[in-house]
Amino acid sequence: MKSVILVTGASTGIGHLTSRALAQAGHIVYASMRDTEGRNASKVRELRDWSFANGLDLRAVELDVLSQASADAAVAHILAERGRLDVVVHNAIYMPLVTFEATAPSEWARQIGVGLGGMFNCARAAWPRMKAQGGGHIIGIASGSSVRGYREEIAYCAVKHGVEGFVKALSLEAREHNIALNTIGPGARIKPTRVTWAEHDRAPAELRASWTDPVRLGQAWVWLAAQPPGRYSGYRFDAWQLVETIAREGEDFEFAPEKVTAYPDDFRARQDWYEHYTG
Repeated sequence: MKSVILVTGASTGIGHLTSRALAQAGHIVYASMRDTEGRNASKVRELRDWSFANGLDLRAVELDVLSQASADAAVAHILAERGRLDVVVHNAIYMPLVTFEATAPSEWARQIGVGLGGMFNCARAAWPRMKAQGGGHIIGIASGSSVRGYREEIAYCAVKHGVEGFVKALSLEAREHNIALNTIGPGARIKPTRVTWAEHDRAPAELRASWTDPVRLGQAWVWLAAQPPGRYSGYRFDAWQLVETIAREGEDFEFAPEKVTAYPDDFRARQDWYEHYTG
């Protein structure tokens, strides 16, 4: 069955490549960008041309995740065209990597607003439709910064830790509506965010070889989006472990935490918590 999927922050990076992977799997994908007619106009044309050339259904939609009104409008647009929304992948992030002392209050607010507030806004926009249609998926993006701290990543680490808390808590309220909330991290070393794609192409071959191909990692989002929402909710998955397991055992593999995440102990701890949590 084709799912209707919204991916935020899809102009570059993981969001862009995940949008393509989901479309290649046969889904109907709306790749959101903050500005579809200005600086991102060429990217919109690229997506449209690529989608048309490959007979796929991938199109751009304008969405500023900082704004609840913008999130509501983007979801309304999708519903007007498709009548449903099955999956939201919140990838949008704003992350200037600077020291604490160099982080102005306005910069702090913007980073938290895009990375964590954007997940709230998009989940809130999609929630009524997902409830009405009997379920759906809301997927955030995890990273090493979800569980550790790094220099010059004060806001980014706060966002990534916050997204995990959001998923853990809202999954409990979402269970009765058959709405799943999870995160997916890369699970392997990828191109550092501070390295541009131009710098990537100029980097020594040995260094580039140490960074995992993000296109292949996109298959993890394809797998999770295809799961019944009632199967997994409140968890952190990791793409590298998932795609390696699928390549080795197929998509219907016998489940074990070690096969789907780089943090199996955390996965088991969450399983235990949900099993015994009474509210």
